[in-house]
Amino acid sequence: MTALAPDVVRLDDNQLYRVSDAMRLLRMSRTVIYEQLRSGRLRSVKQGRSRLITARAIREYIALLEKEAEEAA
Repeated sequence: MTALAPDVVRLDDNQLYRVSDAMRLLRMSRTVIYEQLRSGRLRSVKQGRSRLITARAIREYIALLEKEAEEAA
């Protein structure tokens, strides 16, 4: 088994992440995360009062950022 650095987290497809987890994974502030959710650039689901973000949505958001960076270059 490969040891990971403490701040490296594997994204499990069946995992739902709280906003605080997404903040840590994406290294973004709470305000930025909610702005991205409101704009639809980062997708989420709601369970009760909790806003949850899927691993797939996080991966798709990262891919979007990479695509935008390539287009800007």
